[in-house]
Amino acid sequence: MTVALPTVVFVDDEERILRSLRMLFRGRCEVLATTSGDEAIAWVRQKRVHVVVSDQRMPEVSGVAVLRAVARHSPATMRILLTGYADLDAVTASVNDGEIFRFVEKPWDAQHLLGIVDQAAQIALKDFAAPARPAALASADVAAARILVLDEDGAVAGQVRELLPHAIMVRHASSIESALEILAEEDIAVVVAQLTSANGDVAAALKELKRIRPALLAVVISPLRDSRVVIGLINEGQIFRFLLQPPVKELLRRGLIAALERHAELRAAAQLQHRHIVEAPRDAQASLAGRLAHYWQRIRDSKLTRGARVG
Repeated sequence: MTVALPTVVFVDDEERILRSLRMLFRGRCEVLATTSGDEAIAWVRQKRVHVVVSDQRMPEVSGVAVLRAVARHSPATMRILLTGYADLDAVTASVNDGEIFRFVEKPWDAQHLLGIVDQAAQIALKDFAAPARPAALASADVAAARILVLDEDGAVAGQVRELLPHAIMVRHASSIESALEILAEEDIAVVVAQLTSANGDVAAALKELKRIRPALLAVVISPLRDSRVVIGLINEGQIFRFLLQPPVKELLRRGLIAALERHAELRAAAQLQHRHIVEAPRDAQASLAGRLAHYWQRIRDSKLTRGARVG
């Protein structure tokens, strides 16, 4: 019995890049390659495409625009941005507009790229074979969710409360430890985190939390204009949105509502959570990971102890 290969579309304005990709993926998947973003989108509309890998800087259309259209026409298709120019606008748009699976920089490592595309293809194969995604969720499902804001002075938490309906509970934590305590006690759908340092614990904590709880969605607000930080948060933390500080209020409001709706979708169809699998951190902070795991377990043990005393 012949096993159908996944279909992978590559988009790049350089033919030599496409030739290299055809050779690299020959025999591993059905390869469709084009220099036209419009042609790639047409393929997605006409047939089942499991993965689209697009360059960012192209003369007629950006890679983000291509992946945004792919997401609209075929939500189950996995999206990867492949580019040699990691400018902040492109990286930010790739997560905010394209909701990409991975951001891969040129020149790529062949084994790394093969692994990412294969992983994305396997996820898409399962999604295409699964029942249809849940229909639009009722507003009550979204209103019942809770948001946790992690910022030191509470200013971001105040802004979030102003932007959302009063029915949506917004909790505030000024430290990672207090955030973990709330996460252990309550069913949190979305974490809004203020990121002020590229090397601080917040970014590492978001990555670890996503690994532990795939349905938890993160909206990051930061003054840092460092594309490397955002790439790490995409690949290793699967953040849902990245907004520069101070955030545009309407962008923040729409991002929060979209995050709440996506969380409800992930809870309704747990099989979709595999789309949020993360890469292992390249610069893993073992001490932080251990601290998080220890603190998390301590909180859980404390809850069990309290429950036993009540009983």
